[in-house]
Amino acid sequence: MDCSLASVCGGCSLRHLAPEDYRQYKLSLVRKALQSITRQDFSFSEPVFIAEGCRRRAALAFRRTRGTVVMGFNAFRSKEIVDLPSCPQLTPTLNRNFDFFRGLLFKLCRVPLTVKSGRKGKTQTVYVDQGDLWVTEADNGLDVVLEFDRPLNLEMREIIFEQVTANSDIIRISHRCGADRGAETVLEKGRPFIEAGGVPVLIPAATFLQPSREGQAALTDLVVKYLGQTSGRIADLFCGAGTFSYPLAQNPANKIVAVDSSAELLNGFRDSVNRRMIPNIEIVSRNLFKYPLEGKELADFVAVVFDPPRAGAKEQAGRLAALPAGKRPQKLIAVSCNPESFARDAEILQNGGYRLTDVTVVDQFVFTPHLELAALFTDETAI
Repeated sequence: MDCSLASVCGGCSLRHLAPEDYRQYKLSLVRKALQSITRQDFSFSEPVFIAEGCRRRAALAFRRTRGTVVMGFNAFRSKEIVDLPSCPQLTPTLNRNFDFFRGLLFKLCRVPLTVKSGRKGKTQTVYVDQGDLWVTEADNGLDVVLEFDRPLNLEMREIIFEQVTANSDIIRISHRCGADRGAETVLEKGRPFIEAGGVPVLIPAATFLQPSREGQAALTDLVVKYLGQTSGRIADLFCGAGTFSYPLAQNPANKIVAVDSSAELLNGFRDSVNRRMIPNIEIVSRNLFKYPLEGKELADFVAVVFDPPRAGAKEQAGRLAALPAGKRPQKLIAVSCNPESFARDAEILQNGGYRLTDVTVVDQFVFTPHLELAALFTDETAI
């Protein structure tokens, strides 16, 4: 699909490439990054390319200007906002609500707010001038977070209630003053959830999810495929909302230990596990960057799945590589959104006795230089 704004918007820098050239370029990015791995006898499985029009989450910037509201993505390498009527990357539900979002923001930006400033607490009237709109399409509706550094007054809350109540697509709307601040729920018609392994997983506001349902399904299928017939005690590290834990727990022979440091994500994860009374998932709160699992904590696992942020899992890879023969998981399954940090971690694991056997590219960041991959490591000392 063509986009008239592709030349200025920062979201689709590779849209100009022909389909085959695009695919080859994305694969070349991975191959180049993985060249730093000393041992190159691993295979590449057939890559998975996700079609555009599937992205279920977006962070839209907005700014009040000249009696209107500009809303969209930043221009390429710029802080200027490209005013978007819609985006071919996003799902139909997100696109059909662009006018609603713009109208809601316009109404909120016109509401005068009284604030105090200075040592004497002098009052002054201010308005919302700019901010961000975080939107996630959950399986049961849109989860929306308004982000701007002004508090909501009664008039703004009334506008939100009136507008969102009339919109059947939105299931929850929240507000926060900054990305590092907690989100206050303003209106919740139901608790947003996504399906994982046949389980409705409750998600917090502005949560991290795989960009598309299709991408999540592809990565889950790869994790299950790489695990194969291996069963027993399995670690799901950097587990997030548990999107890999649930499918793995469908096998009653598996005992899943899910570890992450996000209290918000783990609270929703724990709530979902308790509601569904899933007996073979144990949830552990732990900062794996500072306190990776090590030694005896790892010895009883038959497999470890890890899906770290872009920084990778250097500390955890080091602990896994240090395990003695006979005391290590048979399989390691890595999911990564950064081929460079993955290559570094893979080198650590291979130096410690694991063999990288297979890599699969999953391209769900369509027309961008970003991509994901899944990979399988096996314990060479067990061969």
